[in-house]
Amino acid sequence: MKKFTPEIDWDDVVISIRGLFKSFGSNHVLRGVDLDLYKGENIVVLGRSGTGKSVLIKIIAGLLKPDAGTVNVLGQEVPALGTAELRELRLKLGFCFQNGALYDSMTVGENLAFPLKRNNPKMTADQRRRLIDIVLDAVGLSQTINQMPAELSGGQRKRIGIARTLILRPEIMLYDEPTAGLDPITCTEINDLINEVQKRFKTSSIIITHDLTCARATGDKIAVMKEGKFIRKGDFETVFSDNSDELIREFYDYNFTQ
Repeated sequence: MKKFTPEIDWDDVVISIRGLFKSFGSNHVLRGVDLDLYKGENIVVLGRSGTGKSVLIKIIAGLLKPDAGTVNVLGQEVPALGTAELRELRLKLGFCFQNGALYDSMTVGENLAFPLKRNNPKMTADQRRRLIDIVLDAVGLSQTINQMPAELSGGQRKRIGIARTLILRPEIMLYDEPTAGLDPITCTEINDLINEVQKRFKTSSIIITHDLTCARATGDKIAVMKEGKFIRKGDFETVFSDNSDELIREFYDYNFTQ
C-alpha cells in the first residue's frame, strides 16, 4: 500500500490542466479533463486502453496540441510555447516510455551518456561518468554499464530507461505503463523504484497504467479515466471503496479477485 508522502507541497501546483479536449477526426479522446499535480506528488492515471491516458501525457509534454483547454506545466502554458521554449521545458520533464526506448547499438553507459552529450556538450567525460554512476546506483544496475540492451531482461531495460530519464534531473516524471509486460516480482521492483525516485530525486510524477497493483503501490492519488473524462479521484481506498461504477468494479475484480 502506498504510504503517505510528507514531502508533497500542497501549495505548489506543478501541472494544472483545465477543460482539456482532444479529438482525432470523429474519435473524441479527451472530453473535458481537469487535473492538478502538486510538487512531490505521484498521481496515477488509471483507465482501459484507448481511453486517452497516453494522449494526456503527450499533451503535457508538448508532443500533441489540445483542441481546447489549458495545460500549465511549471508555470508555462504548454500549447503557447515556441520550439526553443518547449525544448527548455522538456529538459525538466522525464518521459519514461513503455519499452525503455534504448538505443540497441549503444552500451548502457553510452545510452546514459547520450542525453548528457546532446544537452550539455561542455560537460567533461569525468563529469558524465559521475552522473552515470549515480543514476545506475539509483536503479540498482551499476554492473550493467558495459552491457548491450539486448543482454538485459525486460525489467532491467525498464530500469535503465528510468535511469536515462533521471540523468538530466527532471522535476517531473511521466511514466507510460511502467509495469507492462513484466512478471509480478519485477513489477514490484519497478513500483519500489518509482517510489524511491520520488523520494531520492524529489520528483513529481504522473504514472499511466491499467495495473491496480502499480496504482496502489505508487499513487498518492488515483485518477480514473473513462470515455475521456475523470470519473473519480482520490487515494486508492477512497476510489475503490465504492464499486457502484462498472469500470471501477471491473478493474478491481480483474486485478484482485481472479
